[in-house]
Amino acid sequence: MSSIFTLFMILIIIASILLVIIIMAQNPKGGGLSGTFGGASAANFGVQRTNDFMEKATWTLGTTIVVLIFLSIILTGKPSQVAPSIPTPAKSEAPVKNTPANQTPATK
Repeated sequence: MSSIFTLFMILIIIASILLVIIIMAQNPKGGGLSGTFGGASAANFGVQRTNDFMEKATWTLGTTIVVLIFLSIILTGKPSQVAPSIPTPAKSEAPVKNTPANQTPATK
């Protein structure tokens, strides 16, 4: 069971790294990698395909990561079964003071 979990973790890490690379290659203003290759003249010759590829790759990798996480949970068991349990310290009882019943607390 541990080898399946390790395999899923490796696949999730690889997909995450690829997702970061794809996102970093995109321009937040819409130019991205397509704006780098050719400027305005390239806009008529396939630049839109680069943006479409980047968007599809982003969605595909994001979906792949989510599916791999769900599969790892389903196939390896609940997270509490995978992770070792942390032992709780034993309860210690504080000693009880024996006070005489006829004594009243001192008042100021």
